[in-house]
Amino acid sequence: MEGQAAAPAAGTVLNALATGTGSAFAIDEYVTATVTLADEPEVTGHIAGVEDGDTRLIERCVERVVERFGDGQGGTVRTESDVPPAAGLKSSSAAANATVLATLSALDATDAVSREEAARIGVQAARDVGVTVTGAFDDASASMLGGVTVTDNDDDELLARETRDWDVLVWTPPERAYSADADVERCRRIAPVADLVADLALSGEFERAMTVNGFAFCGALGFSAEPLVEGLAGAAGVSLSGTGPSFTAVGDRDALAGVRDVWAERGGRAWLTTTQSEGTLIDD
Repeated sequence: MEGQAAAPAAGTVLNALATGTGSAFAIDEYVTATVTLADEPEVTGHIAGVEDGDTRLIERCVERVVERFGDGQGGTVRTESDVPPAAGLKSSSAAANATVLATLSALDATDAVSREEAARIGVQAARDVGVTVTGAFDDASASMLGGVTVTDNDDDELLARETRDWDVLVWTPPERAYSADADVERCRRIAPVADLVADLALSGEFERAMTVNGFAFCGALGFSAEPLVEGLAGAAGVSLSGTGPSFTAVGDRDALAGVRDVWAERGGRAWLTTTQSEGTLIDD
Protein backbone atom coordinates (compact mmCIF):
# COMPACT_ATOMS: atom_id res chain seq x y z
CA MET A 1 0.00 0.00 0.00
CA GLU A 2 2.11 2.87 -1.32
CA GLY A 3 1.29 6.25 -2.80
CA GLN A 4 3.26 9.25 -4.01
CA ALA A 5 2.26 12.83 -4.81
CA ALA A 6 3.98 16.14 -5.54
CA ALA A 7 2.55 19.49 -4.42
CA PRO A 8 3.68 22.90 -5.70
CA ALA A 9 4.93 25.72 -3.53
CA ALA A 10 3.16 29.07 -3.64
CA GLY A 11 3.67 32.81 -3.43
CA THR A 12 1.49 35.38 -1.68
CA VAL A 13 -1.03 37.81 -3.12
CA LEU A 14 -2.65 38.63 0.24
CA ASN A 15 -1.41 37.56 3.66
CA ALA A 16 -4.38 36.34 5.71
CA LEU A 17 -2.98 37.41 9.08
CA ALA A 18 -4.74 40.78 9.05
CA THR A 19 -8.35 39.79 8.35
CA GLY A 20 -8.55 36.04 7.70
CA THR A 21 -8.94 36.59 3.94
CA GLY A 22 -5.93 35.40 1.97
CA SER A 23 -4.76 34.82 -1.58
CA ALA A 24 -1.88 32.82 -3.05
CA PHE A 25 -0.62 31.46 -6.37
CA ALA A 26 1.04 28.12 -7.12
CA ILE A 27 4.58 28.05 -8.51
CA ASP A 28 6.52 25.34 -10.31
CA GLU A 29 8.62 24.10 -7.36
CA TYR A 30 7.59 20.97 -5.47
CA VAL A 31 7.44 18.97 -2.29
CA THR A 32 7.07 15.23 -2.92
CA ALA A 33 5.63 12.79 -0.39
CA THR A 34 5.84 9.00 -0.44
CA VAL A 35 3.51 7.13 1.92
CA THR A 36 3.81 3.42 2.68
CA LEU A 37 0.99 1.95 4.77
CA ALA A 38 0.95 -1.30 6.72
CA ASP A 39 -1.04 -3.01 9.46
CA GLU A 40 0.76 -1.28 12.31
CA PRO A 41 -0.43 1.43 14.71
CA GLU A 42 2.34 4.04 14.38
CA VAL A 43 3.08 6.59 11.66
CA THR A 44 6.73 7.59 11.29
CA GLY A 45 7.83 10.58 9.24
CA HIS A 46 11.13 11.41 7.54
CA ILE A 47 12.20 14.64 5.83
CA ALA A 48 14.95 14.02 3.29
CA GLY A 49 18.16 15.85 4.10
CA VAL A 50 16.92 17.15 7.45
CA GLU A 51 18.04 15.28 10.51
CA ASP A 52 15.68 15.62 13.48
CA GLY A 53 13.21 17.56 11.32
CA ASP A 54 9.73 18.28 12.68
CA THR A 55 7.62 15.52 11.15
CA ARG A 56 4.47 16.09 13.18
CA LEU A 57 2.54 17.70 10.31
CA ILE A 58 3.12 14.98 7.74
CA GLU A 59 2.48 12.26 10.31
CA ARG A 60 -0.78 13.92 11.35
CA CYS A 61 -1.85 14.20 7.71
CA VAL A 62 -1.48 10.44 7.30
CA GLU A 63 -3.39 9.85 10.53
CA ARG A 64 -6.28 12.12 9.53
CA VAL A 65 -6.68 10.47 6.12
CA VAL A 66 -6.55 6.98 7.64
CA GLU A 67 -9.10 7.97 10.28
CA ARG A 68 -11.58 8.93 7.53
CA PHE A 69 -10.82 6.49 4.75
CA GLY A 70 -8.65 3.72 6.14
CA ASP A 71 -8.79 0.92 8.68
CA GLY A 72 -6.28 1.86 11.35
CA GLN A 73 -3.17 1.56 9.20
CA GLY A 74 0.16 3.10 10.14
CA GLY A 75 3.43 3.12 8.29
CA THR A 76 5.90 5.70 7.01
CA VAL A 77 5.79 9.02 5.19
CA ARG A 78 8.86 10.57 3.57
CA THR A 79 9.05 14.02 1.99
CA GLU A 80 11.63 15.49 -0.37
CA SER A 81 11.59 19.18 -1.18
CA ASP A 82 12.89 21.66 -3.74
CA VAL A 83 11.31 24.38 -1.57
CA PRO A 84 13.34 25.95 1.26
CA PRO A 85 11.56 25.63 4.62
CA ALA A 86 10.53 28.63 6.73
CA ALA A 87 11.00 30.91 3.71
CA GLY A 88 7.42 32.07 3.12
CA LEU A 89 6.94 29.79 0.10
CA LYS A 90 4.29 27.55 1.65
CA SER A 91 6.47 24.49 2.07
CA SER A 92 4.33 23.24 4.97
CA SER A 93 1.12 23.49 2.96
CA ALA A 94 2.80 21.73 0.03
CA ALA A 95 4.09 18.96 2.30
CA ALA A 96 0.62 18.52 3.81
CA ASN A 97 -1.09 18.40 0.41
CA ALA A 98 1.41 15.93 -1.01
CA THR A 99 1.07 13.72 2.06
CA VAL A 100 -2.73 13.78 2.02
CA LEU A 101 -2.95 12.78 -1.64
CA ALA A 102 -0.19 10.21 -1.32
CA THR A 103 -2.07 8.61 1.58
CA LEU A 104 -5.34 8.64 -0.36
CA SER A 105 -3.50 7.02 -3.26
CA ALA A 106 -2.06 4.34 -0.99
CA LEU A 107 -5.61 3.61 0.21
CA ASP A 108 -6.95 3.65 -3.37
CA ALA A 109 -9.31 6.39 -2.21
CA THR A 110 -8.38 9.38 -4.38
CA ASP A 111 -11.94 9.63 -5.71
CA ALA A 112 -13.46 9.57 -2.22
CA VAL A 113 -12.94 13.29 -1.58
CA SER A 114 -12.77 16.49 -3.62
CA ARG A 115 -9.50 18.34 -4.01
CA GLU A 116 -10.85 21.22 -1.92
CA GLU A 117 -11.73 18.85 0.90
CA ALA A 118 -8.36 17.14 0.62
CA ALA A 119 -6.73 20.54 1.16
CA ARG A 120 -8.91 21.04 4.24
CA ILE A 121 -7.64 17.77 5.70
CA GLY A 122 -4.09 19.11 5.54
CA VAL A 123 -5.19 22.44 7.02
CA GLN A 124 -6.81 20.69 9.97
CA ALA A 125 -3.67 18.61 10.48
CA ALA A 126 -1.62 21.82 10.54
CA ARG A 127 -3.92 23.26 13.17
CA ASP A 128 -3.72 20.03 15.17
CA VAL A 129 0.06 20.32 15.49
CA GLY A 130 0.19 24.11 15.81
CA VAL A 131 2.30 25.01 12.77
CA THR A 132 -0.09 27.63 11.39
CA VAL A 133 -1.66 30.83 12.69
CA THR A 134 -4.42 31.32 10.09
CA GLY A 135 -5.05 27.72 9.07
CA ALA A 136 -3.43 28.65 5.73
CA PHE A 137 -6.31 27.52 3.52
CA ASP A 138 -5.19 30.16 1.00
CA ASP A 139 -1.77 28.54 0.69
CA ALA A 140 -3.19 25.02 0.78
CA SER A 141 -5.84 25.72 -1.86
CA ALA A 142 -3.37 27.33 -4.26
CA SER A 143 -1.01 24.38 -3.88
CA MET A 144 -3.75 21.77 -4.13
CA LEU A 145 -5.78 23.31 -6.98
CA GLY A 146 -3.12 25.30 -8.84
CA GLY A 147 -3.60 28.79 -10.18
CA VAL A 148 -4.46 31.78 -7.99
CA THR A 149 -6.96 31.37 -5.16
CA VAL A 150 -8.71 33.76 -2.77
CA THR A 151 -10.05 32.25 0.45
CA ASP A 152 -11.76 32.93 3.74
CA ASN A 153 -9.35 31.22 6.10
CA ASP A 154 -11.68 31.53 9.09
CA ASP A 155 -14.24 29.26 7.40
CA ASP A 156 -11.87 27.43 5.02
CA GLU A 157 -13.98 28.68 2.12
CA LEU A 158 -12.77 29.10 -1.45
CA LEU A 159 -13.94 32.52 -2.67
CA ALA A 160 -12.32 32.55 -6.11
CA ARG A 161 -9.86 30.68 -8.31
CA GLU A 162 -8.31 31.84 -11.57
CA THR A 163 -5.30 30.88 -13.64
CA ARG A 164 -2.49 33.19 -14.68
CA ASP A 165 0.45 32.36 -16.95
CA TRP A 166 3.10 34.40 -15.18
CA ASP A 167 6.81 34.12 -15.10
CA VAL A 168 7.84 34.30 -11.46
CA LEU A 169 10.99 35.52 -9.77
CA VAL A 170 11.71 34.29 -6.25
CA TRP A 171 14.38 35.66 -3.94
CA THR A 172 15.10 33.84 -0.68
CA PRO A 173 17.69 35.41 1.62
CA PRO A 174 19.76 33.24 3.95
CA GLU A 175 17.57 34.08 6.96
CA ARG A 176 14.46 32.09 7.91
CA ALA A 177 11.14 33.24 9.41
CA TYR A 178 8.46 31.05 10.98
CA SER A 179 4.83 32.05 10.46
CA ALA A 180 3.90 30.87 13.95
CA ASP A 181 6.25 33.57 15.32
CA ALA A 182 4.61 36.45 13.43
CA ASP A 183 3.15 39.36 15.43
CA VAL A 184 -0.52 38.80 14.63
CA GLU A 185 -1.78 41.81 16.59
CA ARG A 186 0.54 44.12 14.66
CA CYS A 187 -0.68 42.62 11.39
CA ARG A 188 -4.31 43.18 12.35
CA ARG A 189 -3.66 46.91 12.54
CA ILE A 190 -3.35 47.02 8.76
CA ALA A 191 -6.75 45.35 8.22
CA PRO A 192 -8.12 48.31 6.18
CA VAL A 193 -5.25 47.88 3.72
CA ALA A 194 -5.82 44.12 3.63
CA ASP A 195 -9.48 44.74 2.80
CA LEU A 196 -8.36 46.85 -0.16
CA VAL A 197 -6.01 44.08 -1.29
CA ALA A 198 -8.86 41.55 -1.04
CA ASP A 199 -11.09 43.76 -3.21
CA LEU A 200 -8.33 44.00 -5.83
CA ALA A 201 -7.76 40.24 -5.77
CA LEU A 202 -11.45 39.43 -6.08
CA SER A 203 -11.55 41.78 -9.08
CA GLY A 204 -8.72 39.81 -10.68
CA GLU A 205 -6.16 42.58 -10.22
CA PHE A 206 -3.67 40.22 -8.63
CA GLU A 207 -0.50 42.10 -9.58
CA ARG A 208 -1.67 45.35 -7.97
CA ALA A 209 -3.02 43.41 -5.01
CA MET A 210 0.24 41.66 -4.24
CA THR A 211 2.22 44.89 -4.51
CA VAL A 212 0.01 46.70 -2.00
CA ASN A 213 0.19 43.62 0.23
CA GLY A 214 3.98 43.64 0.02
CA PHE A 215 4.40 47.20 1.22
CA ALA A 216 1.81 46.80 3.98
CA PHE A 217 3.21 43.57 5.40
CA CYS A 218 6.85 44.61 5.11
CA GLY A 219 5.87 47.42 7.46
CA ALA A 220 3.84 45.22 9.78
CA LEU A 221 6.42 42.43 9.97
CA GLY A 222 9.54 44.59 10.08
CA PHE A 223 11.08 43.80 6.68
CA SER A 224 12.78 46.34 4.46
CA ALA A 225 10.64 47.43 1.51
CA GLU A 226 13.73 48.06 -0.61
CA PRO A 227 13.42 44.74 -2.53
CA LEU A 228 9.88 45.79 -3.49
CA VAL A 229 11.09 49.10 -4.88
CA GLU A 230 13.85 47.30 -6.78
CA GLY A 231 11.36 44.74 -8.08
CA LEU A 232 8.99 47.37 -9.46
CA ALA A 233 11.67 48.36 -11.96
CA GLY A 234 10.75 45.28 -13.98
CA ALA A 235 7.84 43.42 -12.38
CA ALA A 236 4.10 43.71 -12.90
CA GLY A 237 3.60 42.75 -9.26
CA VAL A 238 5.94 42.14 -6.32
CA SER A 239 5.40 41.16 -2.71
CA LEU A 240 6.80 39.77 0.49
CA SER A 241 5.77 36.12 0.39
CA GLY A 242 3.92 34.91 3.47
CA THR A 243 5.60 36.14 6.62
CA GLY A 244 8.92 36.30 4.78
CA PRO A 245 11.72 36.37 4.30
CA SER A 246 11.24 35.51 0.61
CA PHE A 247 10.02 37.99 -1.99
CA THR A 248 8.25 37.09 -5.23
CA ALA A 249 7.73 39.09 -8.40
CA VAL A 250 5.61 38.30 -11.46
CA GLY A 251 5.64 39.59 -15.02
CA ASP A 252 7.71 39.34 -18.20
CA ARG A 253 10.64 36.94 -17.97
CA ASP A 254 13.19 39.24 -19.60
CA ALA A 255 12.28 42.11 -17.29
CA LEU A 256 12.34 39.82 -14.27
CA ALA A 257 15.83 38.64 -15.23
CA GLY A 258 17.06 42.17 -14.63
CA VAL A 259 15.44 42.21 -11.19
CA ARG A 260 16.99 38.83 -10.46
CA ASP A 261 20.45 40.25 -11.00
CA VAL A 262 19.73 43.06 -8.52
CA TRP A 263 18.21 40.77 -5.91
CA ALA A 264 21.04 38.25 -6.30
CA GLU A 265 23.49 40.90 -5.10
CA ARG A 266 21.72 40.74 -1.72
CA GLY A 267 22.88 37.15 -1.18
CA GLY A 268 20.77 34.05 -0.76
CA ARG A 269 19.14 32.58 -3.86
CA ALA A 270 17.26 34.31 -6.67
CA TRP A 271 15.69 32.16 -9.36
CA LEU A 272 13.12 32.27 -12.13
CA THR A 273 10.21 29.87 -12.41
CA THR A 274 6.57 29.98 -13.58
CA THR A 275 3.08 29.71 -12.20
CA GLN A 276 1.54 26.25 -11.95
CA SER A 277 -2.12 25.61 -12.83
CA GLU A 278 -2.56 21.86 -12.25
CA GLY A 279 -2.14 21.75 -8.50
CA THR A 280 -0.96 18.69 -6.56
CA LEU A 281 -0.07 15.75 -8.80
CA ILE A 282 -0.48 12.07 -7.94
CA ASP A 283 2.16 9.70 -9.25
CA ASP A 284 0.20 6.75 -10.60
